[in-house]
Amino acid sequence: MLYDTAKIWQNAPSKRVMLFGMSGLGKTWASALLRNAGWFHYSVDYRIGTHYMGEHIVDNFKAEAMKNPFLAELLKSDSIYIGSNITFENLSPLSTYLGKPGNPTAGGIPFDDYVTRQRQHAAAETAAMGDVPHFIDRAGRIYGYDNFVCDTSGSLVELVDATAEHDPIMDRLAEHLLPVWIEGTEAQVEELCARFAAAPKPMYYREPFLRTLWDDYRAAQGGLSPDAVDPDAFVAWGFRRLIEDRLPRYRAMANRWGVTVASGDVAALRCADDFASLIVGALAQAATPPK
Repeated sequence: MLYDTAKIWQNAPSKRVMLFGMSGLGKTWASALLRNAGWFHYSVDYRIGTHYMGEHIVDNFKAEAMKNPFLAELLKSDSIYIGSNITFENLSPLSTYLGKPGNPTAGGIPFDDYVTRQRQHAAAETAAMGDVPHFIDRAGRIYGYDNFVCDTSGSLVELVDATAEHDPIMDRLAEHLLPVWIEGTEAQVEELCARFAAAPKPMYYREPFLRTLWDDYRAAQGGLSPDAVDPDAFVAWGFRRLIEDRLPRYRAMANRWGVTVASGDVAALRCADDFASLIVGALAQAATPPK
């Protein structure tokens, strides 16, 4: 690890961390707290949505606008401009582009198109994670930031293989910052599942897992045809299976490359000093041999 001990962390003139884990457990909230305390905040989802998938997102908006004759004429004459107003806190343009597979009358898109967009997202996220060392450098060199927080996507775990001898993403990242897993409780997992069921949103899946999920869901529904699948019902049905699949891999990432903090402790943070103290405890715990 970049900071092998709590003492090294405490004495380091530059503190650099990467927050990872399930969406909804405080990654962006903690990152914003640190940003307000003078840390550089690198949002992976923002980088994906603006730099790597911005054109895809805007083209999708334009394709919808072209279905309206009034807007189509204005677009073709360059009379109107359509853009994506994505922010750190509002990633809806990216989610809308990813979409959900299934019945088009219910807002779904063809499964093959969905897979294509999933592949685009995987490539974009891989590239955005590869940009982290560059942003660490420019944050200090150009803007004078000593401290850096990387706010990752919940789907980072889908790009990493903690069982491989060498993982190209995490091996490189661990040279530049400290990976910090925000671990949720079983009750929080249940809360996230209930929240997701009430308002399903687009997700990223590893392709083999996605294809199995798609086939299993359609079979469980009596062999539904792809264009008869309710998009919201499908993603809500698969969410718990996705979380159960991700949790042990999050844990493996933390055990191999970083440290673990409890989501409740993250929620209790009130300042950057609280965060620094939380990392001290996590590093001390990681250095303690299991009984």
